[in-house]
Amino acid sequence: MAPLSVWILGDQLLRSHPALLAAESLVERSQIQVVLIESERRKARLPYHRKKLVLLLSAMRHYVEELRSAGYAVEYRRAPTMLEGLRQHVAAHRPERVLTMAAAEYRGRQFQQRLSSLLGVPVDVLPNTQFLCGRFDPFPNTEKKVILETFYRAMRRRWGLLLDAQGEPVGGAWNFDRENRKPLPRRGLAIPPPIRFAPDAITAQVMHEVAALPHGVGRVDGFDLAVTRHDAERAREDFLYHRLPNFGPYEDAMSCSSAVLFHSLLSPYLNIGLLDPLETVQRAEQAYYEGHAPLASVEGFIRQIVGWREYIYWQYWRQMPGLLTANGWGFTRAMPRLFWDAATPMNCLRSVVSRVLELGYCHHIERLMVICNFCMLAGIDPAAVNEWFLSFYVDAYEWVVSPNVIGMGMNADGGQTATKPYIASANYIHKMSDYCADCRLNPKLRTGADACPYNFLYWNFLLEHEETLRANPRLGPAVLGLKHLTPEERAAIRAQAAQFLEELPLYHREEA
Repeated sequence: MAPLSVWILGDQLLRSHPALLAAESLVERSQIQVVLIESERRKARLPYHRKKLVLLLSAMRHYVEELRSAGYAVEYRRAPTMLEGLRQHVAAHRPERVLTMAAAEYRGRQFQQRLSSLLGVPVDVLPNTQFLCGRFDPFPNTEKKVILETFYRAMRRRWGLLLDAQGEPVGGAWNFDRENRKPLPRRGLAIPPPIRFAPDAITAQVMHEVAALPHGVGRVDGFDLAVTRHDAERAREDFLYHRLPNFGPYEDAMSCSSAVLFHSLLSPYLNIGLLDPLETVQRAEQAYYEGHAPLASVEGFIRQIVGWREYIYWQYWRQMPGLLTANGWGFTRAMPRLFWDAATPMNCLRSVVSRVLELGYCHHIERLMVICNFCMLAGIDPAAVNEWFLSFYVDAYEWVVSPNVIGMGMNADGGQTATKPYIASANYIHKMSDYCADCRLNPKLRTGADACPYNFLYWNFLLEHEETLRANPRLGPAVLGLKHLTPEERAAIRAQAAQFLEELPLYHREEA
């Protein structure tokens, strides 16, 4: 019998897993039994996008083959619950102790803390190394508010990214975000499609199983994501050499013609451990030094990972468990049904929701400025928005979704994640996308039958929350625009917004 068992969670498919390294420091590899568990309860916690389940389950099964090829004895166990699977494993193998890495999510880590008493064997929970701030916390035990830029600079310094010989930022600036806000040109710019991966036999079997599940969103048809480390690394190289050069200028752009544009599409792989964040940003840095991509693009990509992604994970653990119920604006409206069927005259929302239904993906600006912007202006319960994101995206996990949606997108955490609500009228979408060109609604009208709802909802939000917004120095200028509204215009805005929201069909779970 193997004296040590290593339990690896499905979103921890690391090349160098700390529990494996720790076990091998104690015993020979032949004395280690690795276990991965496919929990029926976990798969059914929410009606997940079917492409997400295909990605996760196929990647887990390919990881098992990777470990077996490296000489590990690996058990892939399917069970009603995670606990039942672990109990079955312990009964079958009778390990002296179990080693595992701390879960990235709060509920999983709470479960791990009780696991020794539940299994009746010692369980060692090792620190999570999937995140750079799990390897180095730039602000341990601080009670002070830490903004993203401060966090980002500390992480750049710690990991020596884009720094000159004096330890200062290459190019003389930490942040080139002002250069990265261009809409796509109308013509003349080729958008290289991301690399696709045909399903192999393992993935085809998973697709068959997932398609038969009774609950979920989207379809398994057309699944073409990487499910192995080798292919995830190919996807990274494809981005670095084909899309990274134009990523920076157009990272905020949106288009009907492309879901990915110049984005990396690497978050699904980073979030389950197939790609390492430090290795990924170092490859991007290398692309800059080799002349393959300009500084603004490389810095913007590095900021997304060692800045925003790490900051979000850090904020998640700083705010949990209260983050999940945060509702600083007191919103109570349910999610509209359009987020399940894309039935709306608003071309931007229809296009983005249709894209998410098909792919389980849209890029971060569409998530923030189309979806969350609408939900914020419509006063939708942030917990409901959070659950929708967790269900619909292939890269969605609580640690990344909840701070992004509840904290930033819905500004519900009292400003801990973002210093202002990210709200905008139709003008922003019109400026940064081509959605409005094919929409029957007019992005320049504030009220009336042809007015875009983003406009009257935006001005209604300013009117309804004028006092609160005036107190925020970053939003004061926006509120100043209210002084140009006549009493009649204010009344028309409030009336049209109220009617629109009253008539907006809501989603009921029993419809699923």
